[in-house]
Amino acid sequence: MKNLSKILWGMVLIVLGIVIGLNSLEITNIDIFFEGWWTLFIIIPCFIGLFDSSESRFGNMIGIIIGFALLLASRDILSFSLLGKIWFPFILIVIGISLIFHNSIKKNIADKVKIGKENGLESIVATFSDEKISKEKEKFDGANIDAIFGGITLDLSQAVLKEETIISSSAIFGGITIIVPKDVNVKIKPTSIFGGTSNRMSNKEENKKTVYIESFCLFGGLEIK
Repeated sequence: MKNLSKILWGMVLIVLGIVIGLNSLEITNIDIFFEGWWTLFIIIPCFIGLFDSSESRFGNMIGIIIGFALLLASRDILSFSLLGKIWFPFILIVIGISLIFHNSIKKNIADKVKIGKENGLESIVATFSDEKISKEKEKFDGANIDAIFGGITLDLSQAVLKEETIISSSAIFGGITIIVPKDVNVKIKPTSIFGGTSNRMSNKEENKKTVYIESFCLFGGLEIK
């Protein structure tokens, strides 16, 4: 799916380049700066994000709805005053829905995360602070990571990992960075609301160890590298 998202981004850039080129040669006169054109910076990334397995489809769908609402308002089909009135209750509803359903995740990963929690994972918390934790040459069995108005960097690049390692993370108005060894596979189930998850690792069949990560990002982000 990641390859598909890259193809879609490539197609967007190609089409944009062709339109700008034809306009410059005065072959066409397509107005790319129409009323509300700026909303495309919300709509297009969220649409392409639907095809990226490392991103939350729920969060991207919400982004598309918001983008189209702003586009309609920019073109006087909806009023900005109406959007202003429903903005806050809409945010509350979205957060509520996510809190209810964010545990409805892929069964394989969900079961492993549940087992890991029952076995008692290490707790790492940063609230209004930054925490940098290195597990160099240490045995690491897994962790619950919570960054609330803060940041956490967990370095596992030199850690001693089991065949399966469980990490449950929440980034609420904060950020989490997890550095993993190069010889592990990473499987993620993210839930994001106005946030996102970035995974720079590529899974390989020859890797014998797997890190399972369940992430919840609310106005925050998780990066795996």
